Amino acid sequence: MGQRVDNVFLEGDNLDVLATIEPGSVDLIYTDPPYNTGNDFAYADSFRTDRGGAAGRHAAWVDMMRPRLVAMHEVLSVRGAIYVSIDDNEAAYLRLLLDEVFGEANFLAQVVVNLNPKGRQLGGGFATSHEYVMVYARDAKQCVLDASSHDTVDAADFGQSTEDGRAFRHLPLRNTNKKFNPVTAPTLHFPVYGDPLTGRVATAAFEGAVEVLPVFGDGRPAVWRWSRPRIDQRPDDLVCREIAGRTGTRVDVFQRDWLHREGGRRKKLPTIWLSEEIGSTDTAVAELKALIGHVFESPKPTGLVRRILGTMPADSVVLDPFAGSGTTAHAVAITNAADGGTRTCLSINSAEATRPGSNAANAGFATVADITRARLAAVTELHGGGLELR
Repeated sequence: MGQRVDNVFLEGDNLDVLATIEPGSVDLIYTDPPYNTGNDFAYADSFRTDRGGAAGRHAAWVDMMRPRLVAMHEVLSVRGAIYVSIDDNEAAYLRLLLDEVFGEANFLAQVVVNLNPKGRQLGGGFATSHEYVMVYARDAKQCVLDASSHDTVDAADFGQSTEDGRAFRHLPLRNTNKKFNPVTAPTLHFPVYGDPLTGRVATAAFEGAVEVLPVFGDGRPAVWRWSRPRIDQRPDDLVCREIAGRTGTRVDVFQRDWLHREGGRRKKLPTIWLSEEIGSTDTAVAELKALIGHVFESPKPTGLVRRILGTMPADSVVLDPFAGSGTTAHAVAITNAADGGTRTCLSINSAEATRPGSNAANAGFATVADITRARLAAVTELHGGGLELR
């Protein structure tokens, strides 16, 4: 068998190249298509139609995107997900397109991404500081996307520690969601026994223990989050305490929620991603400049794609059909080097000519594909992983 290659670059029109990829063979798609802003740098980012006006411009963009999204849907595996970057110009149309192609039931999130914290100062109106990332599953019921991250865990939330220095916090063992109650979850409403002096908790009575039933703050019956067998299996992760509630002092049971736990703690990702967490357009330009020069005006930061990669398994096959400057492939190489993953990335870009007089053209890059190839070669030199050109 040949050596595994992290990055594969395929040159050509993405609609043609997508047709050559095995259906269902891709786990994750991240892509940054043209925003239809009228900016002609690097690739044509403006679409025209005989229908004229704004409606015609949007219609032409939709006509360009629809067959490409259909092709992306075809190559995506049933466990897979797609992330698509967009700004306000076509966000509404993209959302409807994705609903049409992937199905409304497979919508996972519309993330707001703060890539320009200072805001765009040119033109009138507001200083726009955000874009969006639309997230859809191929099949939400089978999708393996984990919308959580180690990076969003704040150690300051775990303000207590054991004698051996393990940090934890107390969480109520009762379920605080009022949808779960003795009517909807009767098997989780039962007494446990605890001693508020020693902290000991058990499902059977013992000397010094008091009976504790789960109740909401107003005294109404509630249910536990854990079953009897789980409580019996993990008594050291529970503690009985006396607390001051709305109805007076009472005894309750709490879970010791550890900061460092087996498999690593993860926290749900919010739907607003800040530039200090994932990078900005400025940091993205600097990343690219350090490799091959200032040859692309609005690349995406690798931090954005690395966060996306973190939501999928470390052996995922990744695809970027609008590869642009090659950020996705760069992020895959960085992430594999950091966590030992075996992700592979397929990057597609066309041989469209760079704009005469642009930084890219002046640097000797005749096409956008030349930029992608140069970055991927520099990434391979820096991080390893190999590169295959097709």
